[in-house]
Amino acid sequence: MNSLLKGANTGKPKCGAPTLNDIRHAMLQVLGDRGAQAYPVVQLRVTYADDVQDLWYLRGDVMAAIAAMDGEATAREQLADVSAMFKG
Repeated sequence: MNSLLKGANTGKPKCGAPTLNDIRHAMLQVLGDRGAQAYPVVQLRVTYADDVQDLWYLRGDVMAAIAAMDGEATAREQLADVSAMFKG
């Protein structure tokens, strides 16, 4: 049961800091439906990541998926906002 609660949002974020679910949602939004269909393993790994550190490392997988579909420049641009969510 503890492993299920590990990534749960148990309170309000301090100072407006993004929560695990905020970051997860942003990453899935960047991946989009087309990316989720083309790269279902990436979508599942982001969806079920246990903590912020896991999401940090999954940025590379999301970027690779987007780059394969739309090019590296587009991938970098789309992930810039997601990467900024990890500051702090």
